[in-house]
Amino acid sequence: MLTRQRKQHILTTLQRDGQVVAKTLSEALGLSEDTIRRDLRELSAEGLLQRVHGGALPLAPAEADFAGRQQLATGDKLAIGRAAARMVRPGQVVFIDGGTTAVQMARHLPAALRATVVTHSPSVALELVGHAGVEVVLIGGRLFKHSVVAVGAAAMEAIARIRADTFFMGVTGVQAEAGLTTADLEEAHIKRALMAAAAETVVLASSEKIGAASACVIQPLGASVTLLVAASAPPKPLTALRRTGAHVVCADDVA
Repeated sequence: MLTRQRKQHILTTLQRDGQVVAKTLSEALGLSEDTIRRDLRELSAEGLLQRVHGGALPLAPAEADFAGRQQLATGDKLAIGRAAARMVRPGQVVFIDGGTTAVQMARHLPAALRATVVTHSPSVALELVGHAGVEVVLIGGRLFKHSVVAVGAAAMEAIARIRADTFFMGVTGVQAEAGLTTADLEEAHIKRALMAAAAETVVLASSEKIGAASACVIQPLGASVTLLVAASAPPKPLTALRRTGAHVVCADDVA
């Protein structure tokens, strides 16, 4: 089998199964694992998949820039944003992450709600300018333009001084083995700090993020994480996510 044919077979398998295991593929094709690993390295360098220990996972489409992400899974993001907004209770202090789904959440907070929103996203803060009952605390720092959020030492210091009821987190990938992932190391540090400063974490996981992975691990999945998903979320990856102990909630079921 020619190199081009092998690579196409790998991508087809990845699309069909949601993952590629190097050992299994090498046995199926009668090739060495070293050959498969080399192909995976090259495909990863081309931005076509995310290498993980023992194989590869689909690359997260959500790694696109903010403008590009606005075109992805718009129906999912609207449903999840509305459901997340309904989860905020009067008097609570909540962290809202950056990202397009987080903007939808801010946009749909009930008009009568009185609460405090702490965010490092200027986009989220702007959505709440006209919300009379919501106090907005905007965390500053260096602007990470890709995601339009503040990062860096100043942001970390500010986060450490606040305690929140819930952190509504955005990610670029959610996968059973890889866990919660994002594409930038500094952004991953910020998300971990926000998790540590909140009593609970709810992950806003639109369908294109489920079963995908990015390079930087935020945290493994487990019982401390709630995944808020859309009704259209792919069932097979969701089954694997539930096995990690994570609590999976459908947006349609949030009252």
